[in-house]
Amino acid sequence: MRFLVLSDIHANSTALEASLAAAEGRWERALCLGDVVDYGPDPNEVTERVKALAPIIIRGNHDKVVTELADIEDFNPLAQIAARWTRDHLRSDNFTYIAQLPEGPAHTDGLTMVHGAYHDEDEYVFAPAQAMDGLLESPSAVTFFGHTHYQGGFSYRDGQIRVIHLPPEPGPKFAALRLEPATRYLLNPGSIGQPRDGDPRAAFAIADLDHQVIEFWRVPYDIAAVQERMQSAGLPLPLIERLAAGR
Repeated sequence: MRFLVLSDIHANSTALEASLAAAEGRWERALCLGDVVDYGPDPNEVTERVKALAPIIIRGNHDKVVTELADIEDFNPLAQIAARWTRDHLRSDNFTYIAQLPEGPAHTDGLTMVHGAYHDEDEYVFAPAQAMDGLLESPSAVTFFGHTHYQGGFSYRDGQIRVIHLPPEPGPKFAALRLEPATRYLLNPGSIGQPRDGDPRAAFAIADLDHQVIEFWRVPYDIAAVQERMQSAGLPLPLIERLAAGR
């Protein structure tokens, strides 16, 4: 089975469509690790597109805040502005869809999905020590997580944790990770709609379990067009500017 692994789309339909075009014909089932909405200007378009993909999906922290399942006061002021704007502009049917997204972890065909850390969907995993619980306690050898917007992850074998970072070449390209026997993996596909690892290209992964290969993809998209829509919507300037920097 080949899985398309999406995370942190953040209402950026231009990035999502560019990613789906690049991945066309390469996957059989979609997975989504949450944060479908918020930050970006296209909450309804992205929600409709995600619905059409019929993915195995879990919620993210922004999905919870937008649908009033978590306290907006936990967000910084800029994120609060974006969340309130998204809440006001999300159609009722899409609001219901986002509100009903299940909490992770989710398990399917030898993979586990979480949004943040294995035991806490709101916790970030940046460092090896933070990855340890997911590496050791997940029932699957391969676990995908999101939330940080950093593509890459961690592997564990014989008591040693290794940091995985495989930056693809420029353009719509991927870097391949071959899964090794007796090794456990905690992998982040990166963010479709708001990368923060210094590469502004949309990020996702394709997991080919038949051949034991994970492809980490990066795809350019029309960032300026998204920024124009954000500006027209009155979304905060720092959120607009960060798209071009990938930060």
